[in-house]
Amino acid sequence: MSDKSKIKTSPEPSVSIIIAFQKPGDYLQECLAAIGELDYQNYEVILLPEEPMESAGEGIAIIPTGPVGPPLKRDIGAKEAKGEIIAFIDDDAYPREDWLKNAVRDFSDPAVAAVGGPATTAPSDNFWQKAGGDVLAGWMVGGVHLYRMLPMERREVDDYPTCNLLVRKSTFEDVGGFDSPYWPGEDTVLCWKLTHQAKKKIIYDPEVQVFHHRRPLFRKHWKQIGNYGLHRGYFVKKFPKTSRRFNYFLPSLWTIFLILGWLPLLFITGGVKFYIIIVLLYLLAAITTGVRSLNFKTT
Repeated sequence: MSDKSKIKTSPEPSVSIIIAFQKPGDYLQECLAAIGELDYQNYEVILLPEEPMESAGEGIAIIPTGPVGPPLKRDIGAKEAKGEIIAFIDDDAYPREDWLKNAVRDFSDPAVAAVGGPATTAPSDNFWQKAGGDVLAGWMVGGVHLYRMLPMERREVDDYPTCNLLVRKSTFEDVGGFDSPYWPGEDTVLCWKLTHQAKKKIIYDPEVQVFHHRRPLFRKHWKQIGNYGLHRGYFVKKFPKTSRRFNYFLPSLWTIFLILGWLPLLFITGGVKFYIIIVLLYLLAAITTGVRSLNFKTT
């Protein structure tokens, strides 16, 4: 490990910010710069690259992990963490300046094991990245999980992505950390342990906000969504309490309808007209969603 931790004796709870990645990417410095502007002082930063890298600044620890997956990387970082709270954020995301201050207050409830917040599309993303973000933030894809991409009302949840997830370290250790071969999907496993094994709560707080750079349409975006779908499909059997939910199947069912739905309607009077109207309404909703997202002002 290189450099010294910034963790200190303070009335503020100590936080260890953990960032796992293969090698330093284009957005890492932006992430670290935003962390340096946080209005919270009692934290440390742990970087988890595959190979050794140059010092990233004061108070930033660097732990080369070798070629292992994100779940093991984060478990390695958590073992070295000195904070009472572990804050996971992706290297292609960056926090709002009050990110930690707002998250820490939610941990005043001892029943809370984790806190997540919205990961809104980064304002500096290009057109195709913002288009990818619009898809994720639209009700036709985001569905009941729009709050993961846009600030919405505070609530209790039972599954949340690690691009913006803070976990009480003691509970994290009690459930054995991620200890998971799955990726993506390691966050689903951890959240299941927190809520079903430890019997603790996960809170969604709209004020615990980060900005996340999106995959651009189309190829990279589809690849990411496809990976998510594969892991969710497996977890339907593995973790049915959090994954066997109708809303997770809606995008697939809708796609099947768009491709094949017209066939049975050929045999129903007015069926084709009905199909065309549904598709036109879908396109209208897509355009409306895009306009709404373009006009959305991040806080």
